[in-house]
Amino acid sequence: MGRLQGKIALVTGGSRGIGEAIVIRLAEEGANVAVNFTSDSSRAKAEAVAEQARALGVNAIIVQADVGSKEQVERMFGEVETAFGPVEILVNNAGIAPFEPFMKVTEETWDRTFNTNVKSIFMCSQRAAASMIERRAGKIVNVLSTASLVVTSPVIPHYQSSKAAAHMLTKGMAIELGKFGININAVGPSTVDTDMCTDFLADPELRRKEVEANPMKRLGTARQIGDAVVFLASEEAMQINGHLLMVDGGLTVKAAQPDDHMER
Repeated sequence: MGRLQGKIALVTGGSRGIGEAIVIRLAEEGANVAVNFTSDSSRAKAEAVAEQARALGVNAIIVQADVGSKEQVERMFGEVETAFGPVEILVNNAGIAPFEPFMKVTEETWDRTFNTNVKSIFMCSQRAAASMIERRAGKIVNVLSTASLVVTSPVIPHYQSSKAAAHMLTKGMAIELGKFGININAVGPSTVDTDMCTDFLADPELRRKEVEANPMKRLGTARQIGDAVVFLASEEAMQINGHLLMVDGGLTVKAAQPDDHMER
């Protein structure tokens, strides 16, 4: 029997990349999963992920919603509750990272980034917490980034700001909702080789630099992020609250310095 047997989970942005890996790991541990996707162009991918989950012996549905829209979030949760019941595990994974240097970031890019990366966490968590409070139990896991703690690139100030904001939102929710038996935590991936980073990592030199910059001398995998989410959603993490679990190979604890200096 899996660690999450029979639990009801919702994963936003679950049709690809890290979200897909999280869905599969939750399903492997016995959770029934709702796979959120945003646009019609992602429907086939979302259904393919749900089919993978069903093949593991759990129930899975797909739910379309722009998680930056309160109306669509409400409808999404209604669909999940009709199909499965109240959400017991919410994974706020939806996120975007448009690369633009500070002086070229537009108001539209800023608003879209915060809408997806911060507002969606607020609205989905608020909606999920309503029933979690009644049951005095629940798990919310937010997928953040190394950018929640450090400046990871000179061309994504809006992204870094949004992830730092989401980090503080995680802490605030943890303090307020903990008394109701709800655990609010987050995971912080470093660079993971998914479709979000395809263009960036297609450059062999940039890939080499990413690998060399990491203390483990390798990129992370989407499944590793899924493993961390499963842990935080499980009974094993009942006394962990308000924590950002970095899954980054030690990147955020390493000061930038030449390797030969470290070896000496």
